[in-house]
Amino acid sequence: MDGLTLLGTWIAAILTLCILSFLYKDNPFYKFAEYLFVGISAGFWVAYQYHNLLVPNLIEPLFGSAQGKGALPLLLTEGQFDLRLLTIIAGLLGLTMLFRFIPKLAWVSRYGIAFSVGLGAGLFFVVFLQANCLAQIKGTIIPPVVITDGGVDVGSSLANSLLIIGVVSALIYFYFSKEHTGVLGGAAKLGIWFLMVSFGAAFGYTVMARISLLIGRMSFLIDDWIKGTLIALGLI
Repeated sequence: MDGLTLLGTWIAAILTLCILSFLYKDNPFYKFAEYLFVGISAGFWVAYQYHNLLVPNLIEPLFGSAQGKGALPLLLTEGQFDLRLLTIIAGLLGLTMLFRFIPKLAWVSRYGIAFSVGLGAGLFFVVFLQANCLAQIKGTIIPPVVITDGGVDVGSSLANSLLIIGVVSALIYFYFSKEHTGVLGGAAKLGIWFLMVSFGAAFGYTVMARISLLIGRMSFLIDDWIKGTLIALGLI
């Protein structure tokens, strides 16, 4: 391990310990690491947005790049109208959002925000409908009894039947037009059980993911930091 790599490892290890110090209580070391992370993340995403979104989608189409002239030079020098000039509208809408920092002109930012939220909602609605609603419906329309060449596939049949019962009972739980009594009430209670198992599995998955992150950081501290430092110093 060279000196520069060792220095980077020490910085990462110290910042990791600063974050883990929050397990004891809130302290200045944790706040320093937190603020540093937020600041670096903000700077990174500003640079990323500029180079990967603003430049290829606004600056280069309007002003040109190494690949060719932009729409504005074509219009000013050759009088040629290019559809890329329409990106000015998007640029102006994005510019209106900056008026949020001027209290007296903050109302101007509503135009850009409204357009962005409306466009995002429309696009998200289609994606959500296809990826969740229609996919869920398609995944539920399955045969409760699976018959193969060798007869009835018991395992697949039980899995399909359980899936159908779970979906139907969960939907019944959210059916509020009639009081949940009798058969309807029993199905609604069964739906609650399915929902609780689903939420519990999702929570367990989240906990395991966080534990995996913790194991990764502990492995880094032991293998890369402590052992790496001892090897670099020639102690082991």
